[in-house]
Amino acid sequence: MAAAIQAVSIHDHEERHTPKPHVVYRIEIQAHVRSWQMWRRYSEFVELHTELTKSTGSPPPVPLPPKNTFSIFKGPFKDNSSIIEQRRAGLEAYLRAIISAKEDKWRESYVFREFLGVPVGKQAPAAGSGSVQFSSASWLDEHLELQSRIRDVRADINRRDTLSDRGDAKKKLAEILSRVRTLTEGLHELGMAGMAEGELQRRTDMVARLQDDCEKLGKIVTVARQASRANTLTTTTPGTFTNVSIAPESDRAALLGSNKPVTRVFGAALKNPQETEQTRPLDDHGLLQLQKVQMEHQDAQLSQLTTILQRQRHLGEAIGAELRLHNEMLDDLTNDVDRVGGKLSGAKKQLNRLG
Repeated sequence: MAAAIQAVSIHDHEERHTPKPHVVYRIEIQAHVRSWQMWRRYSEFVELHTELTKSTGSPPPVPLPPKNTFSIFKGPFKDNSSIIEQRRAGLEAYLRAIISAKEDKWRESYVFREFLGVPVGKQAPAAGSGSVQFSSASWLDEHLELQSRIRDVRADINRRDTLSDRGDAKKKLAEILSRVRTLTEGLHELGMAGMAEGELQRRTDMVARLQDDCEKLGKIVTVARQASRANTLTTTTPGTFTNVSIAPESDRAALLGSNKPVTRVFGAALKNPQETEQTRPLDDHGLLQLQKVQMEHQDAQLSQLTTILQRQRHLGEAIGAELRLHNEMLDDLTNDVDRVGGKLSGAKKQLNRLG
């Protein structure tokens, strides 16, 4: 998609004489993992501007450079270099304004993607349509775009002033998950098209990490909403903690004994706990729930590790049995060699007597 484009520039032009004299401008497009170039003439920019205005209902943020009242081709090209340079700068500013505009309706339109030669796989699927046809490069562009979206959602969750608007984060995560599913379907089609098995496995792991990040963010949002709801009920219920008495400092000192701080016997001194991006938006209830989720995740990882270690143990036992068999065969071979050597020595002695 066009959002994966990082930069667009026009650094050069070329004068062509067929079918009639005209100037074409070289557009250099830089995406996340690849770059390419397209040659377009001014009349094609005019057609792009007309189609964008018609399809979006409003013209792009920056107008096209004006068309000269006289043709720049009536004289030699060298006499019109300043006009061509002004037009080049104006066309470059026109494309950059579309790429950097806050509204994405121009850069997301099909006519603009086709104008820049963006691969088909970068186009988002329409509602009710089939899976997207990805190329290998456009699949990586889409993956990087989803990684950027996930980072944006995580940053929104970590901002304390946006904690009350977690429904928007849920919607963004749902959209990302939908695009991850599309990415998975595209990867399956790339595999059917003959992608190497190693590269296919690597990209499968990349999709799995995206799904895992989305799942973790969803759990954090859910836990934070539940904790916020519990806090709301606590603060709105009058007299909830009015009967709770606080222990005096003397009782606390008697219970804890000496005021001497507790230190470690071995190792470095403990550092003060630091907040992380996951724990920042959570209260005590949320932290407890997050700890439970992480412990369950660790248990699942330990189970997988146990399975792997058992498989390694079976392989080791099989290798040991094979080595023992080979040692026995080598012992038998050594005995056979010794026996044959003895027979050869006896035969040699007989030959010496006969000689």
